[in-house]
Amino acid sequence: MKTAQLATLYFICLLAILPVAASAKPYTVSADGSEVTDQETGLIWRRCAEGMVFSGGTCTGTAGKFTHEAALQQAATQASSTGIAWRLPSIKELSSIADKKSSPTRRAAFPATPVGLFWSATPGAGNSAGIWRAAFYNGNVTTRHQNNIYHVRLVRTSQ
Repeated sequence: MKTAQLATLYFICLLAILPVAASAKPYTVSADGSEVTDQETGLIWRRCAEGMVFSGGTCTGTAGKFTHEAALQQAATQASSTGIAWRLPSIKELSSIADKKSSPTRRAAFPATPVGLFWSATPGAGNSAGIWRAAFYNGNVTTRHQNNIYHVRLVRTSQ
């Protein structure tokens, strides 16, 4: 086959798979870029960890670290000040966006996510002082004492 024919065949094959790839996109970014909607769960996430802001196509600033009680208070403060029902995610919700396979799609949806652990709202079974947390960079989940300090990413249900 000639080079032009191969290029045409390649282009036709590429067009055939594009609709599938486009429909598989799991996140939709808000108009201002500060939120993403997970198409699988319907949850709406802040793109940046608390303490950071979305600016210039990425998250900037320094991600805060909170005790679990302070994390709950941060969610309540954000909900009160914005009029949007922001909250800490359950461990199931949080682990659904954790980067288990170093996904470029997740990295694009949640840019400049700090390497570290994030609080959930889920208490650890049988341990009244333990709360589940997730490592965003690899998806590992464990419980830790609520007085430890970790990052926070807020979520809300779609309206």
